[in-house]
Amino acid sequence: MLTASRSGNIPMAFATQDQEAIKLSWTNPNYQFTTGPSSQDVTYQVEIDTTGANFTNPNKKVLAINNDLSLSIKQSELNDYLLNQLQLKAGMSHNVEMRVKASLANNSVPLYSNVMKFTITPYAIPPKVTPPASGTLYVTGGATTAGWMAGGDAEVVSQKFTQVSPTLYVLPSVALKGGESYLLVPVYGNWDNKYGAIGANNSNNPDSDDFKAGGGDLKAPAASGNYKIEVDFQRGKYTLTKL
Repeated sequence: MLTASRSGNIPMAFATQDQEAIKLSWTNPNYQFTTGPSSQDVTYQVEIDTTGANFTNPNKKVLAINNDLSLSIKQSELNDYLLNQLQLKAGMSHNVEMRVKASLANNSVPLYSNVMKFTITPYAIPPKVTPPASGTLYVTGGATTAGWMAGGDAEVVSQKFTQVSPTLYVLPSVALKGGESYLLVPVYGNWDNKYGAIGANNSNNPDSDDFKAGGGDLKAPAASGNYKIEVDFQRGKYTLTKL
């Protein structure tokens, strides 16, 4: 049985982000078998998804809990789940559902709690990565047709992103060489600023990963070809889609 510290609307605001948004509590299912009660430890997963998705949304938030029978979620945490995991729009009311999945060793014998429904309006937060002040963004590197840029090089228009919003840049189609490296730069021919991997050079997930200002070289997907590149500064993530 799943219960919560509040019902209906969950109020949230940037000014109160450190306060608790909601506390969920649930009961141990006390697994019973023909041989008697189970002595195995029970693990739990709190699932958060949009209403109507029936917890099949690939972007649903899943929180792993070991043994505990409750979970307190701060407003800042819940807001992050809604904006960056479920990819919901800030400033708009959304219908969200929560439930708890219980299971034994190796995720066996899953049992699900009742579903609780809430209305939540996530608040806008500063982008995870500061967008380029230039309002422009380019891809450059060995993975591109033009290769690594040099100081003073004229811009390669085919490698210039379109600014869709203050925090979202999209390059509809660009040819990339499989397995080679590249970086993102705000001003073509200028290395004063760049965006790249959060870890060591070429340690990124080539299809989609986090990025940061001043980061390391990014590795392109293994297959050569044309790709759509989306760079989301709000979430601090980039995504490549093979065309």
